[in-house]
Amino acid sequence: MSVEPIAFAGWPHCLKLANAAAELIITLDVGPRIISYQVPGGDNVMKVNAEEAGRTGEAHFLPRGGHRFWLAPEDQRTYEPDNAAVPYEAIPPLGVRLTNPAAAPWLVRKELTITLAPDSSSVTLDHLATNEGTEPTSLANWAVTVMAPGGLEIIPQPPLGEHPRDLLPNRLLVPWPYTDMSDERWHWGRQFFTMQQSPRPPAKIGLAHRLGWIGYLLPDALFIKTVPYEEGATYPDFGCNFETFTDAAMLEIETLSPLRLLAPGESLAHRETWHLFGSIPAPASTKEPALAEWLAPFLARVGL
Repeated sequence: MSVEPIAFAGWPHCLKLANAAAELIITLDVGPRIISYQVPGGDNVMKVNAEEAGRTGEAHFLPRGGHRFWLAPEDQRTYEPDNAAVPYEAIPPLGVRLTNPAAAPWLVRKELTITLAPDSSSVTLDHLATNEGTEPTSLANWAVTVMAPGGLEIIPQPPLGEHPRDLLPNRLLVPWPYTDMSDERWHWGRQFFTMQQSPRPPAKIGLAHRLGWIGYLLPDALFIKTVPYEEGATYPDFGCNFETFTDAAMLEIETLSPLRLLAPGESLAHRETWHLFGSIPAPASTKEPALAEWLAPFLARVGL
C-alpha cells in the first residue's frame, strides 16, 4: 500500500494511491479531479482529454475528464472554474481530503475525500459542500465520472410487475431535449437499460434510481459505481439521483444528492463507492438474461 507524489498527463503534482488491487491518480494542480483508476498493469478506465491535460490557471471551466465534483442544478455556478492548485490532507493509510475553496459570488466550499480500501479495488468518495456565504443557498452535490470510450453502460431496472395487480408506477425516466429515444445505442430491456458508447451525437437521461448500482463494461474491465436513493427526498432535474451523458468521445456516470437549502455554515454530504475488476472474461452475450448471469458474481463480491 502506498500514497506517493507523481507527475501524470503533464501535471507535475499528483498523488497516486495504490494497493495490490487498484491504483488511483488525483491531480493537485487543478480540481480536485481523480484522473485515473485502473487495476495494476491495466488501462485507465477513465477518459482524459489530451488537449486539456497538464494545463492550469485558465479563466474558464474545462472538463479535462476523470471524476469531478459539481453542484446542481446545472447553471452558471456549476461551471465555476477549478483550475488552481488544490489544498490537500493525507488520511492514512490510503486516503486524502482535497478542498476547492469557496469563491465569489457563490461562496460554496467543496471537499472531496477519497479512500482506497487496503485490500480491494473499493474506493469511497465523500463529497461535501458547505455554504460559506451570508445567505441560504439551494444545491445538490453532483458527482460526475467520465469513462473511457467504447464501453457498455449497464443500468439495472426493477422487476417487471403485472396488470392489474401493479397499478402504480415504479420508475421515473427523464430524457434531455437532445436525446433521441430511438437511438440504436440504447437498449431498453426488461432487466437493464444499456448504452453503448460510440462516436455519435450527445444523449442524456436521468432516473430516480433505487437499484443502487451502475456498471460500465470495457473490453477487459468492469467498473461498478454505487449510489444511494433517499425515499421522500427532493432531487434535481424532476427527481434524478442518477444521470448519464454520452457524446462521441466519452460517457459520464453521474450521481446526485438530494436538493437541500443550506443556511450559512451548513453542509451537505454525498457518498458513492467504486469497484473495479480487471483481466476478466468477456460475457458470452450482452443480451438478457446472459448478461445478468455474468454480472451476478461481481455484484455479489461488492455486496449487491
